[in-house]
Amino acid sequence: MGDIANSSVQFYPKKKRVSGAAGGGGEVNHAGDFGATLEELRDLMELRGPEALQKIEEIYDSTEGLCQRLKTSPNEGLSDNAVDLEKRREVFGQNFIPPKKAKTFLELVWEALQDVTLIILEVAALISLGLSFYQPPGEESEACGNVASGAEDEGEAEAGWIEGAAILLSVVCVVLVTAFNDWSKEKQFRGLQSRIEQEQRFAVVRNGTVIQIPVAELVVGDVAQVKYGDLLPADGILIQGNDLKIDESSLTGESDHVRKDADKDPMLLSGTHVMEGSGRMVVTAVGVNSQTGIIFTLLGAGEAEEEKEKKEPKKGKQDGTLENNPNKAKKQDEAVAMEMQPLKSAEGGEVEEKEKKKANVSKKEKSVLQGKLTKLAVQIGKAGLVMSAITVIILVLYFVIETFVVQGREWKAECTPVYVQYFVKFFIIGVTVLVVAVPEGLPLAVTISLAYSVKKMMKDNNLVRHLDACETMGNATAICSDKTGTLTTNRMTVVQAFVGDQLFTAVPDPNQINSKTLELIVSAIAINCAYTSKIMVADQEGGLPKQVGNKTECGLLGFVLDLKRDYAPVREQIPEEKLYKVYTFNSVRKSMSTVIQLPDRSFRLYSKGASEILLKKCTSILDAGGEPRNFRPRDRDDMVKNVIEPMACDGLRTICVAYRDLPASPEPDWENEADIITNLVCITVVGIEDPVRPEVPDAIVRCQRAGITVRMVTGDNINTARAIAAKCGIIQPGDDFICLEGKDFNRRIRNEKGEIEQERIDKIWPKLRVLARSSPTDKHTLVKGIIDSTVCEQRQVVAVTGDGTNDGPALKKADVGFAMGIAGTDVAKEASDIILTDDNFSSIVKAVMWGRNVYDSISKFLQFQLTVNVVAVIVAFTGACITQDSPLKAVQMLWVNLIMDTFASLALATEPPTESLLLRKPYGRNNPLISLTMMKNILGHAIYQLIIIFTLLFAGEKIFNIDCGRNAPLHSPPSEHYTIIFNTFVLMQLFNEINARKIHGERNVFDGMFSNPIFCSIVFGTFGIQIVIVQWGGKPFSCAPLNVEQWLWCLFVGLGELLWGQVIATVPTSQLKFLKEAGHGTGRDEIMDEDMAEDEEEIDHAERELRRGQILWFRGLNRIQTQMEVVSTFKRSGSFQGAVRRRSSVLSQLHEVTNISTPTHVVLSTANATGAPGNPGGECLP
Repeated sequence: MGDIANSSVQFYPKKKRVSGAAGGGGEVNHAGDFGATLEELRDLMELRGPEALQKIEEIYDSTEGLCQRLKTSPNEGLSDNAVDLEKRREVFGQNFIPPKKAKTFLELVWEALQDVTLIILEVAALISLGLSFYQPPGEESEACGNVASGAEDEGEAEAGWIEGAAILLSVVCVVLVTAFNDWSKEKQFRGLQSRIEQEQRFAVVRNGTVIQIPVAELVVGDVAQVKYGDLLPADGILIQGNDLKIDESSLTGESDHVRKDADKDPMLLSGTHVMEGSGRMVVTAVGVNSQTGIIFTLLGAGEAEEEKEKKEPKKGKQDGTLENNPNKAKKQDEAVAMEMQPLKSAEGGEVEEKEKKKANVSKKEKSVLQGKLTKLAVQIGKAGLVMSAITVIILVLYFVIETFVVQGREWKAECTPVYVQYFVKFFIIGVTVLVVAVPEGLPLAVTISLAYSVKKMMKDNNLVRHLDACETMGNATAICSDKTGTLTTNRMTVVQAFVGDQLFTAVPDPNQINSKTLELIVSAIAINCAYTSKIMVADQEGGLPKQVGNKTECGLLGFVLDLKRDYAPVREQIPEEKLYKVYTFNSVRKSMSTVIQLPDRSFRLYSKGASEILLKKCTSILDAGGEPRNFRPRDRDDMVKNVIEPMACDGLRTICVAYRDLPASPEPDWENEADIITNLVCITVVGIEDPVRPEVPDAIVRCQRAGITVRMVTGDNINTARAIAAKCGIIQPGDDFICLEGKDFNRRIRNEKGEIEQERIDKIWPKLRVLARSSPTDKHTLVKGIIDSTVCEQRQVVAVTGDGTNDGPALKKADVGFAMGIAGTDVAKEASDIILTDDNFSSIVKAVMWGRNVYDSISKFLQFQLTVNVVAVIVAFTGACITQDSPLKAVQMLWVNLIMDTFASLALATEPPTESLLLRKPYGRNNPLISLTMMKNILGHAIYQLIIIFTLLFAGEKIFNIDCGRNAPLHSPPSEHYTIIFNTFVLMQLFNEINARKIHGERNVFDGMFSNPIFCSIVFGTFGIQIVIVQWGGKPFSCAPLNVEQWLWCLFVGLGELLWGQVIATVPTSQLKFLKEAGHGTGRDEIMDEDMAEDEEEIDHAERELRRGQILWFRGLNRIQTQMEVVSTFKRSGSFQGAVRRRSSVLSQLHEVTNISTPTHVVLSTANATGAPGNPGGECLP
């Protein structure tokens, strides 16, 4: 870093030279061209360190020379000339990676057609159609028995094709609905993506002023400002930097931070994270030409670009290698519209590796709900298959025995089509039973419920980046929240100050402070705060001034304004480029220092930071006269006791501002930070208040009522933290809780060897409420400790909020990570699952409510669907066995299926959440989907419906005095008898849909029903269509029109469902010992075994892929699955690490990739660790 200092010393002359050069550059116009080609710049960005510097000097003399060739100024940036910007886009490309085409509607239809049950139905319908056109000769039909009579009398034999056609039509309906749902889901997701993309902006200098522009508008030649927490959106070369450190692991796989320096390694690459410091860079490559873009192109994200490249002989080999890749088409399929944006995937640098390996490896990171649903669906499917097989076998045997044994007929060749038609009819009945039994509406319900919730959560300031995060949130048992900005308003104001040996409990009047001290305060704060922090005029009249940048620094700048002084003139006098050396703030230093050179060539260092840390480095303090006096350790202890602790107990954050003068010669060794930042003179200690957000205490009470423990993890000192926690209601007087500092926490959880032990964490976390002075590692350790803990019966589900770059690991580790939309850095947002667009804690409570609502919506749907399933299957099965014909015909069954699947999932999955959701404890990770109460409801309603239907089936003709519909021959016209059964069945389902709205045994099933327009319109709409089907459906729907009296009886029986529901609610669940729950989570042991097997498979597969050199991937492309099979309702975005070190070397050795860092397979224990076997009886502590 000595070189940085030297480079800064030589800055002034260089600057002058540059402006001259820039001026001259305008005259030497390369025929309207730029002095650097796209290829040159692209090749340049592949070099690192000294090689890169050498190349820059060879071609362009210096970085300034490069700026000159690119017709830009290092200080002024580009002019905002639209023609020039457009030209740059033409020559060097846009900062945009061409989006992957979305699947067309036809592709989605084709996917929906792959459903096995639908294929079986289609085959059956086609056979039925084919046979219906074959008419055996009339005179011989007698010989085949009475199989075809009845239809002839009516003269309706031609209508035989209708049933086959109707089945095909209903299949088409189901397919279209499924495809449309997939399509709208994809569209919604892309909308979300583009919204995230538009929100991401970057600071560039144009015409000498710093402006924020959308990332896609960056062009080559732009001068961009980079600062702590940024994710670089394009490649560039550093012009000037302060203590800049970059995390390049997403590109190189190296986890160590790389120090960047204009004189040593100025190469900044897109997609890398700024972990420390700040600086300015000139953009040299954007979009598909940047390092990220090149890798994306290799992955097949930028197809169009690849086409061009194939034509370039230079790239021949590279493309050839890719073309041979069997997964290529698949990969392209998986990619989603992708602007060059950071906020793409939870796992910072990973394309969803597993997406590409679907064929070989099953995904195991399922969400809780998905695991339970998959299990349940498989069980139901198996039962349905068995039932349908038995149905077909019984029907066929009965027919064969009846026809050939009892009646003693012979099988004649001319009768074959007639008999085959019968067998086809039996087959269709069997398939219908299967169709009704398989809950293919489940994935639809989950999708609709989640998509609907995500859309509505946007209004509640939750931008959901991973769909299943929304549902996981409903299971949350713990929230680890940041203090600043989440629990507090993040509007820092100085409210107390200790200056000149005097403690002021309000901001002092400028006359009360010595003028020399006052000038020092103004300079120290103006210069030693990032120049990006400033206070702007309020947006509305009478509003509070707008704080831009770091809020603590804004608080200090506000203090300067309160002292009737202005910081702007000081900054104009000493602009940022004149700062000699900056030690930027980071989580280790907990302070920031800036060195300036005074007119007499000597140096002055200004420092500010956490008071207890900085005061230890002070040896003097300014007295009332503005003169330094000795500041001994004893004085420091007094100060802590009399000034800092009282401030902290009022919930104030204490900041110390200090300075030190250093000689011009010998020049200090700026590398040796410990020697520089010592022997300081304390100017003032201020107490900054960050008021608690008014809505937070109430939100925390609601969380606690809902069984969620809120913990505060903050970098502030313990007294401040405790005071704020008490104000928020996180700790109550008289509670048994502990507050710890990071140091104590670490001491308690580590053994003698310094290793973290889970047992030790388990002793602490249940009572821990506040963790103060904590480092990012502490936060991660705490989150991991709670998640891995086995103290409780249920495994804890942890949500974490964070805004800083350093919160990334904890956000990623948590089950649900919340990043702050306003104050959050790009790195934090990228590691998160949900972004809080208003940075407010009460939005987290909304997320919990929505999460629980998703869970309940799916339970409601299951309760409704399973009742229909049980009844329909039993009716079709027994009816077929006793009367050789299903009372519900195939087309009717498909209509019932449509009602209960598509419409019911829409109606029940869009119920809005209510406050009552927050009055119960979280469902555990291994609580069953179908509770005992739900099981009671399902069986209770099924019994009612079966009694009614069988009564109608065997005695209906007597009750209504109509012709009997049983044992009707093939192709006979629809009977009123069977129409009444069908109608009653559908109306009972409609009224039961209202019952299904409540799953906890509530009596008032109408509660809140009319506030859900979707539900009402679906119920009434279905009723309307049912009337049309019965009265005018005729042959296709096997319906005969009914009169008013018959309709009223059907309605009356349907309404009976509501009354019967009240009877069921009266029966205490505890009395029904025979009930069993269903839809449990997967057991821990099963998971462990699966994990072991899958881990090996994945790593082997990854190794193979790496050998072939075909994994050149960079950052996750988030996408939504578009399959509607139950099992793949949701796939969690995979986490797989391993990376390519040097792109340049990779391209040259595509066949034998040598330097690839070892793939480390990361298994986050999100869905895996279910409830612990230990502590069976006892409740978990808090």
